[in-house]
Amino acid sequence: MAAPAGPNIVAFPGQRSPEQVGFNRHELTRILDLYGRMVAAGEWRDYAMDFTRDCATFAAFRRTADVPQMRLEKRPALHQKQGMWALFGEQGQVLKRGHELNNVLAPVERRLLKAVDQ
Repeated sequence: MAAPAGPNIVAFPGQRSPEQVGFNRHELTRILDLYGRMVAAGEWRDYAMDFTRDCATFAAFRRTADVPQMRLEKRPALHQKQGMWALFGEQGQVLKRGHELNNVLAPVERRLLKAVDQ
């Protein structure tokens, strides 16, 4: 005798947690716009992005083989606490945290203004 076929229950795809965190189109446009202006100013030459289950990271480099001059992280799990955006410096120090991407990128924007004025 064959076992009775039970109902196959499949979870709806929208109810699962995402496999990885990423940047949406607006965020990525904002980040790459800043990157392009820093390249034009001669500050950066390369970038890298990393997407994991917990965070999405954008890192900008002066030279390809260097440590990142700036690293931007998006951690949605911290959205209700200190903000999901964090900006890190070359030595890994936290330069800025916040809920808004524009506010977190402000220190880099100020540095861009200084580079253009010189």
